[in-house]
Amino acid sequence: QVQLVESGGGLVQPGGSLRLSCAASGFTFSDAAMTWYRQAPGKERELVAAITTAGVSAQYADSVKGRFSISRDNAGNTVYLQMNSLKPEDTAVYYCRRAGYYSGSYYPFGSWGQGTQVTVSS
Repeated sequence: QVQLVESGGGLVQPGGSLRLSCAASGFTFSDAAMTWYRQAPGKERELVAAITTAGVSAQYADSVKGRFSISRDNAGNTVYLQMNSLKPEDTAVYYCRRAGYYSGSYYPFGSWGQGTQVTVSS
């Protein structure tokens, strides 16, 4: 069955960096676009970043542009989220999810992983 396992979260000071990983199994990873979402307490889950199957194209939420970078390793079935210049408002549980990609748009579907907590605080 499909499994998505996020890792790499933790407590970091404002301005710091973290690299999240999502290990995927149970489907052909190289055929799937991948996305990262986050959910802060009391807020809806929001799309943070997305990447196409070959990693040629990516898109980001306005709130993280220039600070976060999504990448993937198709040989290792893993998608990453490099987060720099972290702010307290980046505090959330981060999730990955696979997606379809058609005509320039992403269509996430399927199961979620358990998420990884990111806390940005001094």
